Parts: sequence; structure tokens; C-alpha cells
Amino acid sequence: MQMERLPAPVRWLVGLAVLVALAPVSAVAADPHAVVFMYHRFGEDRYPSTSVRLEQFESHLQHLAEGNYQVWPLERVVSHLATDMPIPEHTVALSVDDAYLSVYTEAFPRLRERSWPFTVFVATGPVDQGLQGQMSWAQMREMQAAGVTFANHGVSHAYLIRRHRGESEVQWRVRMRDEIETAQRRLVEELGAAPPLFAYPYGEYDEPLANLVRELGYTAFGQQSGAVGRYSDPRALPRFPMAESYAELQEFAAKARMRALPVVAHTPWDPVLEGTRRPELVVTLGDGQLLREELACFVSGQGSTPVRWLDAGRNRFAIQAREDLPPGRSRYNCTVPDRQRNYYWFSQQWVRSSDR
Repeated sequence: MQMERLPAPVRWLVGLAVLVALAPVSAVAADPHAVVFMYHRFGEDRYPSTSVRLEQFESHLQHLAEGNYQVWPLERVVSHLATDMPIPEHTVALSVDDAYLSVYTEAFPRLRERSWPFTVFVATGPVDQGLQGQMSWAQMREMQAAGVTFANHGVSHAYLIRRHRGESEVQWRVRMRDEIETAQRRLVEELGAAPPLFAYPYGEYDEPLANLVRELGYTAFGQQSGAVGRYSDPRALPRFPMAESYAELQEFAAKARMRALPVVAHTPWDPVLEGTRRPELVVTLGDGQLLREELACFVSGQGSTPVRWLDAGRNRFAIQAREDLPPGRSRYNCTVPDRQRNYYWFSQQWVRSSDR
């Protein structure tokens, strides 16, 4: 692989993989943190934006095994974070969005062979309709008996943040409540149980939806990248998405060793852009032996962006895209090492509709 031919963010990740591999390891993290990976399809090469090649997935599993990672159930990670209980270094959790058939035919046998837990977020509508390419409830029951967890991904797999024409906020809330509670009921009816975990379809949420999900008692996951840690907001926990174009082993290895940047606050919190196409993000950092002068931030499709420190102690900084963000989903990603060369990551997702 010739580094100079790779895009700048990928070159950075490849270099980071080498640095992270050399970082010292302690038995238990000073601050509880873990990495959650998110998959969709396995070996469905005609869907490269959502599928990993089987050789990529097998290399991921081999790396976790050889690196002495602990693969925890997602609920255990959530529970330890919620109660500030210690989490061992090198702890990861595996999650899958959508109940595609390749989860059953490809991922399940490989993970069962290693006795590793994983969680599948199920949109119940396509399963109930028996759509082609979806798992059946019977297959899910077989997987559940082997230790696989199934959790809530809504009924319709719709863009939940979008209001219908003429729909009031009250009507939207009623529709969202029904979307989530109906899916939970179907999971319990078919599988007997389902944990209070929710994954936003397409990773899209806004503050009203996130607050409703929390009110209903769920811990929720998005698709913005990053590790989970003490300061991670349970309304929208990050995961590292895995798909063909960014699932090569060097990138996976770097992300598996990542830690959560201690972000105690950031504004705006709501990812949906209103009135701006170049949002300024202001981030407040907590304590930690971070080499703050090495903080690096990137904007989707625009590469690195300047960091503007807002105080002498380098506890608050601001970043802003140089160009308009395009319609759809974009991210600001920031990373920084500590003195032991452990790397920390934070990602803020943005959602811009085509008419904004």
C-alpha cells in the first residue's frame, strides 16, 4: 500500500494504527470506556456502502482474538457506564443494525464459533412482512438460544426525525411512541424478551426524538463514530460503523483501541441543521492528561479543519466547516492522544435536509 495515494484521513488512520499498537496497556481503564462496532451486512458485495467483505470480517475477529480483547454483551457495557463501574482495557461490543439474512448465514456461525455475544437491532416491520433478504423470527429464536441479543430498531426503519406534512409536534410524538413501543412489543411477543436498547434508523436523531427515547426508558445508539465513555450521552451513544470502504484491518485496529474523548458538553447538541450550513461546534473537555496541543479535527469531505481554543487552559475549543455541508449526513471528527499515546475520539453528526 502506497501511503501517498491514500486520502488524508485514511493516511492518518493508518499511521494512528501503528502508534496505537505501540501504546502501553493497563488491566483496567482509569475511566470506563469501550468501543462498540456497528455492522449491517456480511459478504453482500453488491451493497458496499453497508456490507463488509467476509475476509474483512474474519480479519476483524482474528485481530480481536489475537489482541486479547474482551467482547462484552452490549447491555453489560451500558450497565457499567451507567453505574461508573470499571471496564477492562481492550473491551469491545459488536452490534448489527437490521435483520438481514447474511447476519444469520455469515456472521452468526463465525461469532458462535468463538462464543462471542452480539446484539442485532431489528426493524420489526420488514420481518413481519417476510421481505426477501430478511431473517425470520424462527432464525432469530435459534440465534437467541445461542446467546444473541435482539433489540429495538423501530417498526418501519423510517427517517424518524422527519415530520409528515401538516403533522403537529404532539401528533409526531404519538407516532414516534407507537413506532418504538410497537417494535418492542413485537420483539417480546416473538422472542420473549428485549433489553431497553434502541438504535436510530440511519443513525438520525434530533433532540426531541432523543428526549422521547430517553423518557421511554431506552439507552440509544447512533451511527456517529467514537468510543463510549463516562461522559457519553445515553440518548445517542456512538459506534464505529463498519462497511467495505473503511473496514480494512489497519483502520479497524486503530478504532478498536480508541478511547472516548472526555467531552463534558458541546453545543449545539442537536445534529439537525437549522439556518446554517456551516455549523460552529463548541466543545468543553473534562480532566485528563491529554496532549491538547495535538488535537486534530476533520470535516466530512473537507479534510482537516483549524481548531480555535477559547480559553488559556485549552479546555474549550471551536471548529467550523470551511464550506457548506452537503444535504444528508456529515460529521466533525476530533482526536487527541494522551502522554502514553492512547488516542481519544469524538464525533458530532450533522443532518441537513435538501431544502435547508
